[in-house]
Amino acid sequence: MAEIAYADFERVDIRVGTVVEARPFPEARKPAYILMIDFGPEIGIKKSSAQITVHYTPEQLVGRQVLGVVNFPPRQIGPVRSEVLTLGFEDEAGAIVLAGVDHQVPNGKKLM
Repeated sequence: MAEIAYADFERVDIRVGTVVEARPFPEARKPAYILMIDFGPEIGIKKSSAQITVHYTPEQLVGRQVLGVVNFPPRQIGPVRSEVLTLGFEDEAGAIVLAGVDHQVPNGKKLM
């Protein structure tokens, strides 16, 4: 992969937010949830479609802090307009494991 300048990294706005609602997204082509994530007073609550059904239930997601890219343009996924990209890593089988923080931080804090 090509190297990038630090200024390139700074352009990606990655913030922490708390999942306030998680529900199944039956219209998605691959199993997914619709997440409502609170990114604090500056950004507010944003919607995300996330293919994270292998490792998580909606009940496990509510109250969990996650990382999301908040400055990508919204993306239409079926009937849902996904406003942020929720970040995670593929496990050995290709299922997504969420990226997050190991200590509570204020919603909306930017990844430094």
